[in-house]
Amino acid sequence: MKILTSVALAAAALTLTATQLPAAQAAPPATPEIRFATYNASLNRNNAGDLVRDLATPNNAQAAAVAETIQRNRPDVVLLNEFDYVADGSAVDLFRTNYLQVAHNGAAAIDYPYAYTAPVNTGVPTGYDLNRNGSTTDADDAYGFGFFPGQYGMVVLSKYPIAADQVRTFQNFLWRDMPGARLPDDPATPAPADWYSPEILAHFRLSSKSHWDVPVRIGRDTVHVLASHPTPPSFDGPEQRNKLRNADEIRFWADYITPGQGRYIYDDRGGRGGLNPSQSFVIMGDQNSDPHDGDSAPGAIQQLLDNKRLVDPLPTSAGGPEAAALQGGANATQLSDPTYDTADFADTPRPGNLRADYVLPSRKGLQASGAGVFWPTKADPLSRLTGEYPFPASDHRLVWVDLRLS
Repeated sequence: MKILTSVALAAAALTLTATQLPAAQAAPPATPEIRFATYNASLNRNNAGDLVRDLATPNNAQAAAVAETIQRNRPDVVLLNEFDYVADGSAVDLFRTNYLQVAHNGAAAIDYPYAYTAPVNTGVPTGYDLNRNGSTTDADDAYGFGFFPGQYGMVVLSKYPIAADQVRTFQNFLWRDMPGARLPDDPATPAPADWYSPEILAHFRLSSKSHWDVPVRIGRDTVHVLASHPTPPSFDGPEQRNKLRNADEIRFWADYITPGQGRYIYDDRGGRGGLNPSQSFVIMGDQNSDPHDGDSAPGAIQQLLDNKRLVDPLPTSAGGPEAAALQGGANATQLSDPTYDTADFADTPRPGNLRADYVLPSRKGLQASGAGVFWPTKADPLSRLTGEYPFPASDHRLVWVDLRLS
């Protein structure tokens, strides 16, 4: 088997079509505090074009609930995970115009003049049978699980200018090129790390979606938004290909921000190395890893939480503990404090609710002055925005951290 030439060309073309959406206004807000947020908004659809169709009018209930959630929390910079990538930027434009810039149930409209979106690996075919089920065309055979290119994409929305010419993307970084990569092993053979053949590994990418370094200019300062959405560490077999990939996708940022550890990294333009140690940053995204519970590899998220270059502001909610107590099931035996939960997952048989979404600022140049998870208790009228399955917006909760530039 080999990668199809047309697929390789399409993937290369996608890499070059990152979308910096134009500014609608020129003046960012003047404020000593900047609220950074991450939100897996579940604005993904089953088919290419469906999201644009749903956002073309202001009548989609789920998109309205997502927009109101953002309006209630009013982040200055927000990463949306699971927002299908559309190359011409129309999905982002429609969401801003028809939903964010329209007041919902008394929540004031909110404007993000700046946005960044770019191609992701989800749904991009490899031409290989990655899950070994006899087919090369499953969603599971793409570079990242997806039924069409761009499904489960990402977008950064900002009230502050984005330095588009300085963005670094790492969509095409190969997993095998990470020193000590946790490549999956076929337990039926004596050879190590051989689930994927050398031919596959010569093409297989680390990022299930992508990793982005998006510089945001706040006055005279620049804060690097390090955005990603590692694969869920589940839905695999004894080879643990998803679990191991999740851990290394998380490790990528740990190496990127640590002086001397990121020399091996190269971006999609050929630039090499990690982040300059003098730069401030915020790591944001659905990392799909809880410190103690769920299916992620032991120590996966600790690669970030234990890194001395960043701070964990420990965002909390009152709704998380209430939901864990009411839902029971796997929640009753979990080790993590549900105060920190950010996702409402199935409770029977597992995994229960987890801390999956993170906003982690650098120690250098930033001071956290507040943090929270938007998970209201059932008695709060705003709980209608989070709810229970089937969720009005998403099974994830918006997570925010207020930062002062120092």
